[in-house]
Amino acid sequence: MDIGAVAMCDGLSVELVLVDAILSRGELVNYHLAHAARADLCRRLGRTAEACVSYERALSLTQQEPERRFLQGRLA
Repeated sequence: MDIGAVAMCDGLSVELVLVDAILSRGELVNYHLAHAARADLCRRLGRTAEACVSYERALSLTQQEPERRFLQGRLA
């Protein structure tokens, strides 16, 4: 399933529910891009506090400097 396509058809809130379901299963709980995707959805929905938490989680999981800079920029 293309989660991005879901957002285009069904909206960001539906996509966020899908990402949360994936994270709740635990399979991608330590995958920084899953948390970054969740953060971006929250940001776009105006849920700033949740976005910050997810960006911070993604930041704590990534080792790549370019990704760290991007995530830090989003947090700023």
